[in-house]
Amino acid sequence: MDKNKQRSLNKWLKQQSKLAKRWLLAAVGLGVVSSLFLLAQAALLATILQQLIIDQVPKQQLIPYFFALCAIIGIRALCSWGRELAGYRCGEQIRLYIRQLILDKLRELGPAYIKEKPAGAWATLLLEQVEDMHDFFARYLPQMSLAVLVPIVILVVVFPINWVAGLIFLITAPLVPLFMALVGMKAAEANRKNFKAMQRLSGHFYDRLQSMTTIRLFDRTKAETEVMRGASEVFRSRTMDVLKIAFLSSAILEFFTSISIALTAVYFGFAFIGEINFGDYGLGVTLIAGLFILILAPEFYQPLRDLGTFYHAKQQAVGAADSIVEFLQTDAAAVRSGDKTIDTTSGITICAQNLEVFSSQGTKLLGPVNFTIKANQHTALVGPSGAGKTSLINAILGFLPYQGSLTINGIERTQLNLSNWRDNISWVGQNPLLVHGTIRENVTLGKDDVKQDAIQSALDKSFASEFVTQHGLDYQISDRSEGLSVGQAQRLALARAMIQNGDFWLLDEPTASLDARSEKLVMEGLSNQIEGRTSLMVTHQLLPLKNVSQILVMENGMLVQQGDYQELSNQAGLFRNMLIANQALSDTDKGNLDA
Repeated sequence: MDKNKQRSLNKWLKQQSKLAKRWLLAAVGLGVVSSLFLLAQAALLATILQQLIIDQVPKQQLIPYFFALCAIIGIRALCSWGRELAGYRCGEQIRLYIRQLILDKLRELGPAYIKEKPAGAWATLLLEQVEDMHDFFARYLPQMSLAVLVPIVILVVVFPINWVAGLIFLITAPLVPLFMALVGMKAAEANRKNFKAMQRLSGHFYDRLQSMTTIRLFDRTKAETEVMRGASEVFRSRTMDVLKIAFLSSAILEFFTSISIALTAVYFGFAFIGEINFGDYGLGVTLIAGLFILILAPEFYQPLRDLGTFYHAKQQAVGAADSIVEFLQTDAAAVRSGDKTIDTTSGITICAQNLEVFSSQGTKLLGPVNFTIKANQHTALVGPSGAGKTSLINAILGFLPYQGSLTINGIERTQLNLSNWRDNISWVGQNPLLVHGTIRENVTLGKDDVKQDAIQSALDKSFASEFVTQHGLDYQISDRSEGLSVGQAQRLALARAMIQNGDFWLLDEPTASLDARSEKLVMEGLSNQIEGRTSLMVTHQLLPLKNVSQILVMENGMLVQQGDYQELSNQAGLFRNMLIANQALSDTDKGNLDA
């Protein structure tokens, strides 16, 4: 990682710290207060030892000193506790903010962009990498201020007592951050590579976990095991590089602080035996002064040592911020929301002129195509897999960039307020996403303002009442619709779309993988609901399209045919070939059932 990039990432991290400035100041303030009590603690210890060793004061007379010492130690412990708490709150507040930034960006980019990376990579970015920033805000930033303020406080007290000791402190102190910075540059690069390796490993593992059945069916278990072993070995190697640098930085810190404390001790040792007679302003080196400074010597370097301990947190945060900032800076101009809203009084009309749709990386996915979906008209979109149907839908929904013209009620999609546009869409897909929660929460999408009558009406019209009545609205559904059959999940998705009550219905293989009874119920519910509304249905089943107003036929990213069922079935081309194949498959299935 070059210095300019590292500098910009440091700047970005420090900008985020302003969000929790109050907690940050509290952590630093408590650290400074603790250092003031540290001076009092060192003075008390030096006084007690002076009176015990030199003045031979009876121990009973020193009891108040011991009580004061215990009180100071208790206060310093409270300050340390408060500092840790304030630091944690600081890190927590900023982590929540950064995680929200990532979620907002994901929502802005849309599912088409999200699918370009495996789910494990997004999980690593959103969870592990954000968490790895915690110590930077909770510990490193407060310690960076304390590493300057606490030594200054100690120097202000030490110099008037002995200028040689103060000079030793002053000269040796910069060596610690200097060598720490040199080691830290290498640590940042190691952490960055480690995060990249973790993203690849997480994404690879999650994908293989999902496709475990397929891997077994094709006898690819051993091959995939070797691939996983290789990815794990790369991650292990990267992790060990980080640990080696961390141990190296700790050793360097301990070496320089030990040398500095030893120099101070040697100076006072020679001063006591009369070999050195300078540095005390002519007053002589007393035991109390020597003890006081020697007690403070380790504490003078302790903030710098703590900074070194937390320095790896900075490099870890820089490594994590690299991927996060890169993602947050992803250009979303092509799918960004406009400010115009649509009037749906007369329904929804969609018109495409020389439309070309592109991926987020700029790869052309389909086009140019021309078509019009008229208001209150039912349109079907058919074609073989890979024809570009999903890309076209994503462009209409505002998830993919395009060139040419794509208007909704006369307004270019890039100028539309996408939230307003999507509020007017009811969507039913082939794999309905039901999240962990109750049936009520899944049907209403967590909205509290949906009335019970509206919920019941949607359940009745979608034919979901028959099993919802049995389970109840508070029945818990696990992730991926666990606890319901595919047909039941599809009918709940239909009920959810009914509550949305959009003017444009988008149906993506709504009856795929359903049994005959469930398919009949879902199609009946859909037919009743989309009557008098604009709809676009993606399907591979051509026989039920006889009553559809318009059929768009796509192949290899191009619109090759369009018309109604009667027209296309009597016309040589892709639709007729697909229709013959559908009929043959239907006859085969019927024959198997008869057998």
